[in-house]
Amino acid sequence: MGLSDYIYVACAFVMALILSFACTPIARNFAYKIGAIDVPRDKRRMHKKPVPRLGGLAIFTGFYLSVLVFDTAYMTREIRGMLIGSIVIIALGIFDDVLALKPSRKFIFQIVATVIPVWSGVRITSIPNFFGGGEYIQLNIVAQYLVTMGWLIIILNAVNLIDGLDGLAVGVSAIMAMCVTVIVLLLQSPAVAIMAAALTGACLGFVPYNFNPAKLFMGDTGAMFIGYTLAVMSVMGLFKAYAIIAFAIPFLIFGLPIFDMIFVAVRRVINGKSPMAADKTHLHHRLIDLGFSQKQAVAIMYAIAAALGLIAVLLAGEGFMRAIVLVVIVFVIVILCSLVMYKHKIHKGVKDDKQD
Repeated sequence: MGLSDYIYVACAFVMALILSFACTPIARNFAYKIGAIDVPRDKRRMHKKPVPRLGGLAIFTGFYLSVLVFDTAYMTREIRGMLIGSIVIIALGIFDDVLALKPSRKFIFQIVATVIPVWSGVRITSIPNFFGGGEYIQLNIVAQYLVTMGWLIIILNAVNLIDGLDGLAVGVSAIMAMCVTVIVLLLQSPAVAIMAAALTGACLGFVPYNFNPAKLFMGDTGAMFIGYTLAVMSVMGLFKAYAIIAFAIPFLIFGLPIFDMIFVAVRRVINGKSPMAADKTHLHHRLIDLGFSQKQAVAIMYAIAAALGLIAVLLAGEGFMRAIVLVVIVFVIVILCSLVMYKHKIHKGVKDDKQD
């Protein structure tokens, strides 16, 4: 990568941030006009007053325009497929935020949206061979479609599912996108780096409006778009870069939403419920139950996402960078463990006092 590539990456970040920030009030007014309002009708929702949705439109606008401006020189068939598919996802998100679509209908549109980039060439072509006989197994075309679409849909929904506290999903997404940016820069992949930087900037531009107390939610429009874009970028920039390690890096970067989704689904099944049933068993709900405030719970989730992302960077980096990242990871883990244990002790003491 030359100096101009790094300049494009930086400019894409700045432009997306500014556009997202500037477009958020417009998206808020639009949400009021079309009735995309999140009304707290049950105890699962953490907000007490109606809050407009569709903040994802501002994130989408900042990202899309920035990519069109700075990724033109690298505009491949894969990138065009990703951009077209993202329009389908945004349309789906708008309808869902206004009409509250059934999960089955959402899933159909998700399949349509994910098949577009896969058809355009965004594919996982091999998987690790865990049974010996070689480092990885080459997939046939049908398997490539199924595996890649499965990955895209999993990440898309995983990001959507952690969108339960003010500023949580967009902040975690910004951290994940930033980690992808760093790694693809190390891998000398300017096209993906520009997209990842643009997504990071677009997310950060929205954070001031979404942080507690939120003035606007990004809704399914934003959560599904971000998850979709992150997943596509991971296939383009990470899975194709390594053999065995290729599968460790994206799973680490997206480790928090993936674990949260699996943890909640398994718990629901054990309790005899549908894995799609809404409840308050997500990790952020658990932190709230421990006595943390919304802002504290979000900060902890940020720290976990950052630690996992740093481990991913550690695997991709070399020499001095690995040492620095390792020190930061250990520091973050120690602080997190100490904070959670302290809060749990205080919360338990309060419960015991009430019982006495």
